[in-house]
Amino acid sequence: MDILPNLATIDFDLFLILFGVAVLAGGIDAIAGGGGLLTIPALLWAGLSPLQALATNKLQASFGSFTATWNYSRQGLIKPSEHRAAIILSFLGAASGAWIVQKMDPSFLAQLIPLLLIAFALYFMFSPQLGEHERRQRISKNTFAATAGFSIGFYDGFFGPGTGTFFVIAFVTLLGYSLPKATAGTKLLNFTSNIASLILFAFSGHLLWLLGLTMGIGQIIGSFIGSKLAIRHGSQLIRPLLVVVSLLVSLRLLLQT
Repeated sequence: MDILPNLATIDFDLFLILFGVAVLAGGIDAIAGGGGLLTIPALLWAGLSPLQALATNKLQASFGSFTATWNYSRQGLIKPSEHRAAIILSFLGAASGAWIVQKMDPSFLAQLIPLLLIAFALYFMFSPQLGEHERRQRISKNTFAATAGFSIGFYDGFFGPGTGTFFVIAFVTLLGYSLPKATAGTKLLNFTSNIASLILFAFSGHLLWLLGLTMGIGQIIGSFIGSKLAIRHGSQLIRPLLVVVSLLVSLRLLLQT
């Protein structure tokens, strides 16, 4: 398998540009999700096919989600051992989604997802106390794993845009987490779904390893900075970014349909 097919067509300057995009995307993704809004269009602009862009994006995004998870875990916002069931079922869901997306066209989701994301953005805008403090847990963590963990993981492997927002809203409304704690949980499950999708894409022949690893270094830098900012500023930073990212993802999907 080529480490980077058509390497000659991607020059050093383009590598630097994509590295910079990854740094910025990693910072945004660690706080509110939506980093793929920057990286996938950038990869397509660089001349990758849609499947190459999706596969390579999963590789570089895995570095960012791992870095953010590690940083949040160090600060005590998330304990992976408490979410074993969600990790397992998110992994299985994402692997299933990544396998199916290579067999069929996911474009029909582009008509539904923007409406859901706009609704979530409005929900955060007009519920100023949502996520400020921890609330009553509505379902058990095992039920959360079987429902939100598997389904959102499947969605991430199959389609992807807005995954972070879906995980955050699930953690806040179903488990009663505060926004900082929900963001930490989101990065944990996002890393899980990224790895599951990456494993499936690694055998597809579409993954550009050298480019993905280069951007992965940028993701580490951006995610470390972004997660530090989220820990320091909490919901005052996370809430407005969630709203903005949700609306931007929606706009992009609506313009594509």
